[in-house]
Amino acid sequence: MKLLRNTMVAAMAGAFALPACANDDLSVLKAELKRLSERIESLERQNREMEKSLDSQRVSESEPELVTRLKAVEFQTLSMQKQARQIEALEGITVGASLTGLVQKVGARGTASGLAETRANYRGDISVTLPGGEMGNTEGKIFGHFRFGQGNGIGLRPTYTSSANTTAFEVGSTPADDSFGILAQAWYQLTIPLMDDGLKANAREHLHLTAGKIDPFVFFDQNVAADDESARFMNNTFVHNPLLDSGGDIGADAYGFAPGAIVQYVNQREKGSEWGLSLGVFGSGPGANFTGSLSGPLVIAQAETAARFNYLPGNYRVYLWRNGRGAGYDGVEQKHAGIGVSVDQKVSDELTLFGRHGRQTQGKVRFDRALTLGAELAGSPWARAADSIGLALGALRTSGDFRNDAPTVDADGDGTPDFGYPAGGTEKQMEIYYRYRLNSHVELTPDFQWIRRAGGDGNAPTVKVFGLRARVGF
Repeated sequence: MKLLRNTMVAAMAGAFALPACANDDLSVLKAELKRLSERIESLERQNREMEKSLDSQRVSESEPELVTRLKAVEFQTLSMQKQARQIEALEGITVGASLTGLVQKVGARGTASGLAETRANYRGDISVTLPGGEMGNTEGKIFGHFRFGQGNGIGLRPTYTSSANTTAFEVGSTPADDSFGILAQAWYQLTIPLMDDGLKANAREHLHLTAGKIDPFVFFDQNVAADDESARFMNNTFVHNPLLDSGGDIGADAYGFAPGAIVQYVNQREKGSEWGLSLGVFGSGPGANFTGSLSGPLVIAQAETAARFNYLPGNYRVYLWRNGRGAGYDGVEQKHAGIGVSVDQKVSDELTLFGRHGRQTQGKVRFDRALTLGAELAGSPWARAADSIGLALGALRTSGDFRNDAPTVDADGDGTPDFGYPAGGTEKQMEIYYRYRLNSHVELTPDFQWIRRAGGDGNAPTVKVFGLRARVGF
C-alpha cells in the first residue's frame, strides 16, 4: 500500500513539474510585462504633461512637439475666424481716395493782375460708402465724402468760365501755410425694388430716395466723357453745363454742395435701353450753406435713357431747372429757369463723343446760350490702351440784357461798373489734354486751354493756359 502511494505521488509530481525551457519563457514574459508597465507609466506621465501644457496658452520650448503643433493649429484657426469676422463686418463697405496736384502757367495778357503767373495747387478726396440697413426688401446706404486742398489756382482776367482750374480748392480766409478741408457730402439713400413676382433678385425696376448734403451733379447732368476735373477736362465750362455751374444757377454753396432730396426711378427691363426719371430739390442762396431759409429752392427734373449705336453704349439726358433764388449779373435775386441736354456716345471701341447744350429761359444772366462739344480717344491705336486724348470746344452767347447793361452795371455798389465794356458776341473756349497712365494708380496729364473774347469783351486778349496735372487714385 505504501508502495502504491509513493508511486502515485511521484507520478503527480512528474505531471506538474515544469521543464527548463518553460522557466525561460516565464522570465521573458515577466520582463515584457515589466517593460509594458513602464511604457504605460511613461504614456500616463506624458498625457499629464500634455494636459498641463494645453491648459496654458503660452508656448514653451520644453513642451511636447504634439502640443506645440496643436497650439499652432489652434492659433491659425482663431486667426482665420477673426479675419472672417472682420471681413463680415466690412462687407458692403467701400472706400475710394484720390490726390490731384496741378501746376498751371498763364501769360500776362490773360491774368487779372496783368502779370504772368505760374501757380500750383492740390486737392484730395476721400469717399466712404457704408451699409445703411435693411427693411424687408428695401436696402439703405450711407455715403460720406471728405475733401481737402491747398492753393486757389491762377487768377484769370474776367471770363465766363469762372475757372480754368476746377480742381482748385481753398478759400481766401485760409492761412497761406494751411490746407483747407470740409465734409463735402453726407447723404443717405434708400433703394426700393419694384417686383412683379415678389423676388428681390428678379426686380428690374427700382426707386431710389436720397437725402442729405449732396453734389447735385452726381445725379444730374452726368456725362461719361466730361464730368471729372481730376481725370478729364479742367476748364469749368466742360466739366458741367456752364449755365448751371459757371453761371451759378445750380444754387449750391461756394464748394458746389447743397442740402437736398432726390426721388429717382430706374427701369432696367431691357438691357442696353435702360431709362430713368429723377426729381431733385436743393437749397439755394443762403439756404445752400445752412445759414438761411430753404425757401425758393433749386428744383431740377431729368429724364435719361441709354442707347446703342452699332452695339456701342451711349447716354442721353434732358433736364429742366428752376432756381427760386438765382443771382443776376446786376446782383438782384430773382427766379431763374432753363433747359439742358447732356449726351455721350461711343462711336467706336476707342472713340467717345460728347456734347452739352444749355438755354436760359428766365432771369438776368450774362450768357443765355451754351454749347460744348468734344471727344475722348483711347490710346489703343498706339498700343497705350489706358491712355487717352481729350479735345473740347465751347461757345457761350451773351444775353441781350447783358449786352445792353454791361457798361453800367455796378452790382457791388462801389461806384465803379463791374464790367465797364461793351459786351457782345460769343466767348469761345478750347481745351486739349493727354492723359498718360504711369501705372495702375498714377496718371500724368499735360493740358492746354485757349479762351477767346473772354467775358464777351471783343477787345479782350486771347488767354492761353498751360498745365500739368498728376493724379494718384485708389
